[in-house]
Amino acid sequence: MPKSKTKLFAGPRLRQIRQREGLTQAALAGLLDISLSYLNQMERDHRPLPAHLLVALCERFDLGPAWFTDTREAHRVQALREVLADPVFKNTSLPLAKMADAARHNPDLCEAFLTLYRAYAFEQARTDHEKDSSPPLEPYETVGNWVQEHRNYFHELDQAAEQFYEQLDIDDGALDQALASHLRARYGLEIDRDITMEARGLVWRIDRQRQRILLPPNQPPESTLFCLAQIIGQLEYNQLMTRILRREGPRDSNAQALARVFLGNYFAGALLLPYDRFLQCAGQTRYDIDCMRRHFRVSFEQVSHRLGTLQRPGHEGIPFYFLKLDIAGNILKSFSANRFSQSRFGGPCPLWNVFRAFATPGQVQIQLSQTTDDSIYLNVARTVSREGLAYGDRPRQTAIVLGCRLSDAAGTVYARGLDLEDRSLVVPIGPGCRACLRDDCSHRSLPVSGRMLDTGNDARGVVPYRALPEKS
Repeated sequence: MPKSKTKLFAGPRLRQIRQREGLTQAALAGLLDISLSYLNQMERDHRPLPAHLLVALCERFDLGPAWFTDTREAHRVQALREVLADPVFKNTSLPLAKMADAARHNPDLCEAFLTLYRAYAFEQARTDHEKDSSPPLEPYETVGNWVQEHRNYFHELDQAAEQFYEQLDIDDGALDQALASHLRARYGLEIDRDITMEARGLVWRIDRQRQRILLPPNQPPESTLFCLAQIIGQLEYNQLMTRILRREGPRDSNAQALARVFLGNYFAGALLLPYDRFLQCAGQTRYDIDCMRRHFRVSFEQVSHRLGTLQRPGHEGIPFYFLKLDIAGNILKSFSANRFSQSRFGGPCPLWNVFRAFATPGQVQIQLSQTTDDSIYLNVARTVSREGLAYGDRPRQTAIVLGCRLSDAAGTVYARGLDLEDRSLVVPIGPGCRACLRDDCSHRSLPVSGRMLDTGNDARGVVPYRALPEKS
């Protein structure tokens, strides 16, 4: 299976885990069965961390591979760029190289700064509206950051779901019948349809008195399958989720409650699409989402979401980012196993192909895009909204975008027919106009923050304002 050839330099993270465990360089080198000079070179970023040592470190210290990658630094740099674009920092000019250095070598200080800025931004908004309220997205952001730290992969839960799948008696690929039979045999629960569920805003409910699992009528088969998997996760793996949350979950009670919901959804996705089987199918089909969804009898969105979780140490798939948005540009889900980071403090870029997908419902849109850190991605976008059930039904219009690095693109079917060396095909996208430094973009809706504007009368650009160049 194609894999990225990017070398992993993880010196600061190696030192951090060694110092946290109270080990000398000699002691850690002994545990890894390598020479002291080899470890010293890796800690100084003179040599990359090879895959077999990454696996050994993850197993020895109970870490995920995300601990050693530069993905977190890339996301942290993007957040710093957006924050420093706020007009409150108009007299501050911090080169990108210094931001990257701070994110790499002083991550705790950077996180403290970002936390302080969020508190400042909330207080400004509260004062402007002259009312007291809690920031509604704060728990969601906390959970999003927590999931991102794990690169959207939770090893214990993923393995538990895979083992459960392998123990099921599945006839002719009918996973829904196998799950229903398990719930009936172990818990005495029968499936029933309740026409009041949709009006009450529920997708499933357990009526323990009547021993029924109530589902809405007209529910798509893949949605019913996901609901049954969620229920099994809640009934049988609640203690495992509790252990994960107690050991490493968010501390805020609301964020922890949302994190539990996320883990329940994660388990369901891992049960429907067991890791090894799914990864093998991905390789055989070159990550063709439509082929995989037919093979596993699930939805386009469920396959896309699962593709963003293939980060098992030693058995990684292509690292994708995954986002789900509505037609207004609100980000509903966001996870990334690569360097891609969406805007935290502004709307998404209108040049992104996820917005073009709304004009062609049900069709796949392909795009090569370049972010402001010069990374190039292959993006796959498609609407995933359900159809209306009646004239008065107004289903939410949503679309997803799945993206991988250009270096991994050739391993997917979606690169077919594309000249990956032709940079004229690459669309420049940004983190939202407020933080985007591209002055020549005709889609800009407002000037970049934090820089003086050139409003001279001798020239006029493609937009009626241009930012003066940053001081070197």
